Amino acid sequence: MKNLLVLSVLTLTLTACLEDERTSSLTLGTAPFTAAEMEVLNEQLDLGEVVFQREVDLPLHIGQFTTPDGKLHQEPEDLTKALLGRVLFYDTQLSATGETSCASCHKQELAFGDDLAFSKGINGGHTKRNSIALASVPSFANEVSGYGETSMDGNSFSQGSVAFFWDERAATIKEQSTLTIQDRVEMGRDLEELANDLKQQEMYRILSRKAYGTEDLTADRITLALEKFCATISSMDSPFDDMMDAMMMPNGAVELEGFTEAEQMGHTLFTENCGSCHGFNMTQPVLPIANNGLDRLSTDLGVGEHRGREFNGVFKVPFLRNVALTAPYMHDGRFATLREVIDHYSEGIQRHENLSANLRDFTNGSGAPRRMNFTEEEKQALIAFLEMTTDRSVLTDASLSDPFRSK
Repeated sequence: MKNLLVLSVLTLTLTACLEDERTSSLTLGTAPFTAAEMEVLNEQLDLGEVVFQREVDLPLHIGQFTTPDGKLHQEPEDLTKALLGRVLFYDTQLSATGETSCASCHKQELAFGDDLAFSKGINGGHTKRNSIALASVPSFANEVSGYGETSMDGNSFSQGSVAFFWDERAATIKEQSTLTIQDRVEMGRDLEELANDLKQQEMYRILSRKAYGTEDLTADRITLALEKFCATISSMDSPFDDMMDAMMMPNGAVELEGFTEAEQMGHTLFTENCGSCHGFNMTQPVLPIANNGLDRLSTDLGVGEHRGREFNGVFKVPFLRNVALTAPYMHDGRFATLREVIDHYSEGIQRHENLSANLRDFTNGSGAPRRMNFTEEEKQALIAFLEMTTDRSVLTDASLSDPFRSK
């Protein structure tokens, strides 16, 4: 096994205020590279400490319903590909002009999101929609997502009823990566041409050999590696998870004393008004897609572009982990702050023909847009609660960071 490479991971420690402290266990392995290979890799990369296997204790409210032992296991065969994916994720060679990488629109310090309403593409172009933050999900790993399906190619991960992009036109992460790399505005790179170029580079021949046992780095292997890297991005170490775990304890009321009144009020308001779409434990959304009443008429058809008029103005229901870091908000980045988002749901929902039933008021049979009419105290409580979803580890985890020494 001495030639088996696993993802470069510096110590990742997940802490919690509960007695069952969450931790990540790393088993050190033998040197995955020869001295000659390291000399080549070190010319461009700083991979840090290499480990043989990664095991993460999941929060109680996630772990007990997902994996048999409440742990996320990331095996060598996946982590070898993830390391290759990490290098690819940060490499501007993936764009036709060398201007952008995946990380250009998915910045680690912003929970792998972007602070622009429309991200910068190549040749002065901008994306059609706001970049979705990758670290807004607990983890793309099958065990955690709860969807756990394998696509027709036998390798790629599909989240079942949850697809990718705001209009859900991609069924898998691999397909999303393919469309992004080849999009004429975003990266404009032909994948076959990219694969041929990377195969000429010794650095990628080494990484491909360790990941796949061959230097033949094909287009399919490039997108699979990117998918495996995404599966190592996890956001399960937040005060929100601490609160959810505390509520499951026999003395839950006592455990909750560690949270402010505003945070507890915000949780109640979220559960009563937001959880029916976004998911009560923020592990998976209840509704995969919905129209949330941003406009009376849709200028961006969203899912309707490929599924017909009854889906006009319908978009992906996003995960909300790290949401305090992922402004601007909505598919078009129209709201700059969480307060603006809450104001919209409080008193600004518009009567769209496809408005979600969860946002309609049927008390008088009218189906008019709901008016939640939050008080100022309630709005501040919701903000306090949403800020609790910020993960303690993902923003600085060295195993997810830019591995290039300089560009």
